[in-house]
Amino acid sequence: MTHLSLRQPVRALRRCAARPPVLFGGVYGAVLASSMVAALTEQGETAPADRFSSAQWLLVTAVASALAHGYAHLIALRGDRTHHGVHAGVRLLLSEWPLVLATAPTLVLLLGAAWGWWPSAGIEYVAFAVNVVLLFVWGLLAARAAGRRWGSALMIGTVDSLLGLTVVVANAFIK
Repeated sequence: MTHLSLRQPVRALRRCAARPPVLFGGVYGAVLASSMVAALTEQGETAPADRFSSAQWLLVTAVASALAHGYAHLIALRGDRTHHGVHAGVRLLLSEWPLVLATAPTLVLLLGAAWGWWPSAGIEYVAFAVNVVLLFVWGLLAARAAGRRWGSALMIGTVDSLLGLTVVVANAFIK
């Protein structure tokens, strides 16, 4: 496979990832995952069984959040007085997949700790770091999709990741 033939799939992936619902779901999912890990590990439980329980709660919360967002969008669309039908409603609910997918890195980290692939203690810090990097990448991607130059996009990604970190810390203090 030549370098030239790789460009089309990379461009298609970049276009898909730069769509507003994907960006929204990616950012929301990363913040949600970090907030959940902060809330669930606040009790100081680090045993593998606790990490497995945290992974389960994260998955349930991500799916429930995605369904709640899809449901809210569905209700909001009724305001345009157009009948959208069952298929459109299901499609709208399923369009929230980026939110669930964005929690996958944290889910894998928690499950890996639960299954003994790596130490269970301190895995929340690794999850926070991974999610901050993801928030940086989402910000960078959005800035590049908006036509920003690399320097500006890097700055925007950095600010976005710090803003996300601030939201996670605020959520941890609220809970």
